[in-house]
Amino acid sequence: MPEPQDLYQLTEDVPDLGRPVLIQALTGFVDAGAASRLAREHLLSSLTNRVIATFDVDALLDYRSRRPVMIFVEDHWESYEEPSLALHLLYDGANTPFLLLSGPEPDLYWERFTKAIMMLIDRFGVRLTVGFNAIPMAVPHTRPTGLTAHGTRRELIAGYEPWLRRVQVPASVGHLMEYRLGQAGKDAIGFAAHVPHYLAQSEYPAAAEKLLTAVSRSTGLLLPTEDLRRAAEATRIEVDQQIAQAEEAASVVRSLEQQYDAFVRGQESNNLLAEVNGPLPTAEELGAELERFLAEQTRPNDEPRP
Repeated sequence: MPEPQDLYQLTEDVPDLGRPVLIQALTGFVDAGAASRLAREHLLSSLTNRVIATFDVDALLDYRSRRPVMIFVEDHWESYEEPSLALHLLYDGANTPFLLLSGPEPDLYWERFTKAIMMLIDRFGVRLTVGFNAIPMAVPHTRPTGLTAHGTRRELIAGYEPWLRRVQVPASVGHLMEYRLGQAGKDAIGFAAHVPHYLAQSEYPAAAEKLLTAVSRSTGLLLPTEDLRRAAEATRIEVDQQIAQAEEAASVVRSLEQQYDAFVRGQESNNLLAEVNGPLPTAEELGAELERFLAEQTRPNDEPRP
């Protein structure tokens, strides 16, 4: 059984980074609208970066539950998509260094992996760890993208109002990491973007933009978002066009807007039971109806939508 220090290997000597931020964006947990993936890929493709540590995926992954992809061509295997779990060093728009943990969420040794990350946090003098993901919610795409913020100290997420009170959810390595960091007296925060649940299976760049904007706000890092903003605008136009094709779908969105606006009014007045004019369908009824409509739509090239 590997010890925490055996789970990773530094690939090069790293100069003093000051007190950097660590962003952890592992795959494998809930990622509605592929928002976490879009945000992670945008950082790696837009900013100068290099790998400074790699993890032993053979010890951490269950290949049978998440089989890597191989390409077969005629009479031979041409390629193998080797899983990679790594710590990257990136530089933001002001040339400030920060760290990004990227790759598949471990299937095994969660506690040992978390201790390994804490060893790297101590080694590089990390001042704040930030995680993000995206969850499907009964919200309309016509309203601002919401966020659920959480942290090891309330002061770290000042200005964010809670959307949820007390819920039981499946654990993730990222959330366990935040919990253990809090127990160790270290600062860590997390953000969950709210994606309209009828768009949860499609790419939703508005949520990715919201996540990176929240990270910038909380850390002071200058992270790029312009390309994501343009993609979000294009997606909004496309979804609006689809919904405009059927009054039934437009009615569902209006009902979601009423639910959303009533909730916001309730928050502002400190009354979560704020009344809405007339009865509203449940979130499940609204989502199922709109998902059914969008699933029937096809792209211009007649390929099915995801």
